[in-house]
Order: sequence, then structure tokens, then C-alpha cells
Amino acid sequence: MHFQEKVTPKDVKDIVILFSGDSGDGMQLSGTIFSNLSAILGDEIATFPDYPAEIRAPQGTLSGVSGFQVHLGTHIYTAGDKVDVLVAMNPAALKVNATRLKKDAIIIADLDSFQQKDLDKALFKTENPFTEMGLNGARVISIPITTLTRDGLINFEMSPKDQARCKNMFALGLICWLFNKPIDMANHLLINKFSHKPLLAEANIKVLADGFNYGQNTDLSVPTYRVETMKTRPGTYTDISGNVATAYGLIAAAESAGKELFLGSYPITPATDILHELVKRKELGVKAVQMEDEIAGVCSAIGASFAGDLAATSTSGPGLALKSEAIGLAVMAELPLVVIDVQRGGPSTGLPTKTEQTDLRQALYGRNGESPAVVIAASSPTNCFDTAYWAAKIALEHVTPVILLSDGYIANGSSAWRIPDMDEYPKIIPHDVSQFKGDSWSVGARDSQTFARYIAPAGTEGYTHRIGGLERDYQTGAISTSPENHQKMVNTRQAKIDAIANYIPQLNIIGNPDADLLVVGWGGTYGHLREAIGRMNNTGMNVALAHFQFINPLPKNTAEVLRSFPKVIVAEQNSGHLAGHLASKIEGIEFSRCNKVEGQPFSVEALITEFTKKLEE
Repeated sequence: MHFQEKVTPKDVKDIVILFSGDSGDGMQLSGTIFSNLSAILGDEIATFPDYPAEIRAPQGTLSGVSGFQVHLGTHIYTAGDKVDVLVAMNPAALKVNATRLKKDAIIIADLDSFQQKDLDKALFKTENPFTEMGLNGARVISIPITTLTRDGLINFEMSPKDQARCKNMFALGLICWLFNKPIDMANHLLINKFSHKPLLAEANIKVLADGFNYGQNTDLSVPTYRVETMKTRPGTYTDISGNVATAYGLIAAAESAGKELFLGSYPITPATDILHELVKRKELGVKAVQMEDEIAGVCSAIGASFAGDLAATSTSGPGLALKSEAIGLAVMAELPLVVIDVQRGGPSTGLPTKTEQTDLRQALYGRNGESPAVVIAASSPTNCFDTAYWAAKIALEHVTPVILLSDGYIANGSSAWRIPDMDEYPKIIPHDVSQFKGDSWSVGARDSQTFARYIAPAGTEGYTHRIGGLERDYQTGAISTSPENHQKMVNTRQAKIDAIANYIPQLNIIGNPDADLLVVGWGGTYGHLREAIGRMNNTGMNVALAHFQFINPLPKNTAEVLRSFPKVIVAEQNSGHLAGHLASKIEGIEFSRCNKVEGQPFSVEALITEFTKKLEE
């Protein structure tokens, strides 16, 4: 064994690391701890957990590969296109991710898992997978990680199988050494993770140190790296996923509005973590209930809204379809409701663990009758907090259902998040009977500017009323089948949604307002589009970005902004949902389209190629 001399770390602006292996190899835990550690130490980060669609694919096979990608540095918008460092715990992980490696990438491989039987499972045809995959430019570090892990735990009363399961911490320790990250904070994270299993906590801490020391004391013929950090706004920072940020945004909104939060939900990938997080927050007055199905989830939320709570339900695309009739009921009953749809790939069951933007048309139009609903979309893991807050604010102040669109990429991904000062957020003032200034309240009493009715929670003394699922009289709320009254109610419900445009932010332009090309996006593609136009501008190309958070209604200045650019291209992970919606709302603009529906995030390089072609036309 050769001991490595102490050398000065190599400074880099950013780096992309991918932990990859079988579903049972703990890659998600290693990646999560490393991203948490990096965020705490001041790095900007973006992560991309990528799970198999199968519950448990056969061990060592290509379909069973699980990955966690971390991009850290300065001005980080995405989890990265290409990978600088790959931790490959088996040959399948190498094969699945080989095309994503940079030419001079570092590959850390568990030598114990690269035996002939492992190569056969991964469908390699030769004994040298690195040459077979054309990775001759990569720097390969083959280490018997499993053996070293077991040797380090020889004095622990654990089975060999349980010992081997700690190998992900050896890999994490090695990565911490490679990027000069102290492991003290990681030890605290492990203690919290295994607080009810002290033996596991102790074993993982031991193996983490072994991995770090192995890199420190062994000549691995690679330099260590130091990632540049940027000066950040003072405050308390943490690493937060989009789903957790969504949950926190709802809690903050309930606190601002002076209401209790109710979530009626049914588990569905990739939205379940919202339910999991809110179940933990009973001390904050949160009532989170797992219902027997999607329909029961939304109907329980409607009941909670009628009773005066801030009510929400969470789901993914298949569940949004099941909830459609009940959402229509909330539209007709004019009740506040937040419906969170964490989009996933494909129709039906589709690709449960993959990401797409294919539910926009369903959110906009997927209900029977004239049932307009507000539709907004989160753009990043941390923006999920702000968007959830806005969804609750609009729902309570305008007395309407709001559909909040997230997606698997930002919901499972995470970023460094500064815990916000809530004094900087607009207060939420529910539009209830306390705001009514007239002489005689009725269920049909409305604000003349917003058209929102003054709701009275069920049981409020002196405000007894009945609201059902049949059309009601504009004034009294009694059931009505009058054609004229129905037309008036249809017009009023639409006018109420249209009026919300007066209370949401204007559409902003990122980049030069006189650019030759405007890129338009929405939702979780923000980071990739932002990075693409940034890199294009740095090379002299004149491109700008307009990214939509509010989709129905559109910001008031939307037409003015879009008409001010000679070329407009709409980039989205579907077949053109937003482009079609914009074309239906704004006349006289030719919208070019950039569409990809692969269940994976955009590639920044591919976007640059597409936008460059549009510029050169």
C-alpha cells in the first residue's frame, strides 16, 4: 500500500457526483447525507434521485439500478447533464450510466461486485467492462469496498449481510475525502437517522470514517477537490426536497391565515412524502389523514374546507383523474381547496418514478361542465414552499380550488434552502364572513371586485346555509334549474378566476428584454432552461427566458411580453400543453415548440442545440 502525500486540493467551480447501485445498496441515503452536508457547509446544490419503476427488480440487473445525483458549486440550477464522479456499486450501475460520464470522469467501483456473475447479470460480453463501454479516458478506482466494510465491522455483533449493507457509507466517506468535506456533521446526520438503532448508527459511523481514512492514507492517483462556494445571505440553511417544501408551505399558509391545516390524501408515487411529512406535524395543528382511496381523500378535504380549515389533497396524475368530479363539486360549491399534483410519467400507471409535465391539460380542462380552476406550477424544490403558500393564499382569498403542479424531478430532488422570514411574505386574509360589510349576508353575497363569495364555516351561529352539488340560485343558494341563472353562474365562476390576474405577480423576463429569441417554460424545467440561456448568452447569443408560475389565469402582461419578441419557443416535457394553452389565449403569435417526453429531465446541451437552431432560422 502506498500512502498519499498531502497535496493542495484542486479548486473547481462545480462538480457532479452520481451514487449508483442496486435499490438495496443505500445510494439514496448516501446521496442525501452528502447533499445535506454540502448544503450545511454553504454549497449551492441540486439533486436528482432516480429510482427504478419496479418495486424490486432482480439484484444486479440493469432494470434494478438506483441512482442519486448531486450537483454542487456556485450558481447551480440543475442536477447536471454529465457526471464528473460515478460511484458504481456493481457493473449494472456502470453500464446504465456510462453515456452520462464526462471523458475524464472518475469511477469508484466496488471490486467485490465486479465478478463474472455480476458482469453476466449486467449483460457484459467481456471481462473488462470499462474497455467494453469505451471508458478508456476515465480514471477508474477499483476498491474491494464490501470486503473492507466487513473487515471494519468484524468486532460488531452483526451478520455478514448486515455488515455488507453498510458499504454505502464507505463510498460516502471516500467521496467526502475526495471533496474535502469533514465528516463530523455527517456523523450527526447518521445519529439522527438511526436514533432508534444505536448499533446501526455506530456501525455506519465507523465505516464512514474507514472510507474517509482509506482515501486519506492510500495513493489513489487522483487529486482531491475543493468546490468554490459563494457568499450567501445570512440565515439558517438546510437541504430540502420539493415535497417537504410543499408541506412546509402549506403549514406556513395555515399559520398566516389563522386556520388549521387538513390534508386528506391517499399514498401515490411520487407525492406520498407530502402526506408523510404532514403526519409528523400534529404539534402544529396539522390534521393529515390517509384515506381509503383518491376520491375519499379529496372529499374529506372538501368537508374540512366547509368546516373552516385550510384544506388540501395531494396526488399524482392518475389520482387527479379520480378526483376530477369532486374538484368540480368544489368549483360549484365555491370552496377553498388546494389540490397538489406531483406529475409522473405516462398515462395509467405509466412510469411511477419518472418525471414529466403531462398533466397540464388535465389540470386546465379535465373536469365535466364549465369548471374553471386556478392552475399554478412550482419551478424548483425550494420554490415548492412559495408556490404552496401562494396556492393556499389564492384558494382562501378567492374562495376557489387551486391546482398546484409539481413533478417528480423537483419533488424528489432537493436544493439548499434558507429558512425564510415569514414577515417577508404577504399576509393571508381568508375571504369569510368577517370581511362582509353589507346589511344582510347570504350564501350568494360576493365581493364586487373579486366575485368571491363570503364563506361561513359550517356551524357559525347566524350563518346557517346549505351548499350541494346541484346548480344553485345566484342570490339565495337554493337549487335552481333556471337557464338564465345557470348562464349567470357559469359567467360568475369564470369571472372570479379571471379576476385573480389582478392579484398575482407580473410575468418577468430573465435576460435581455430585446433578445432575438424568447424561451418560454413552466414548472420544474426552470433550472435547465435557465442554465441553457445563461450559457448561450455567455457565448454571445441573444436569448431570454419567460418562465410561468401562474398558468390559469395568466399574468396580465403575458400578451404584451410575448408579443415583444420576434421569435418565441415553448419548451416543455409533453407534446405541447402550454404552447396550445397560450395559443388559445393570445392571438397573432407563432409559438415554436421544443418537446421531449422521455421520463427524464431535459438535457441542457440538447436545449442549447434546439434553441441555436431556432436562432439561426
